[in-house]
Amino acid sequence: MIRCKDGSLYTGITTDVKRRFEEHHGDDGKGSKYLRGKAPLKLVLKKKIGSRSLALKVEDKVKKLTKTKKEMFVEGKIKIREMKRP
Repeated sequence: MIRCKDGSLYTGITTDVKRRFEEHHGDDGKGSKYLRGKAPLKLVLKKKIGSRSLALKVEDKVKKLTKTKKEMFVEGKIKIREMKRP
């Protein structure tokens, strides 16, 4: 998860966190449109999930959480298995 300068949290999946984070910083169009103009960006959480299928399911769950629950997830106060849809 990436925190933007406005405090919002961006969630995505990748097989190479370092490369993808650098793409988000670049001007070559490979980064997320959502993150453009929201620098500075800070990587606040990364988790090894396993298969791409499972990672997509977890990403979907996280994206549907409220901001408060996302913050709790970043802080380690809730786990993936404890997440419920809002």
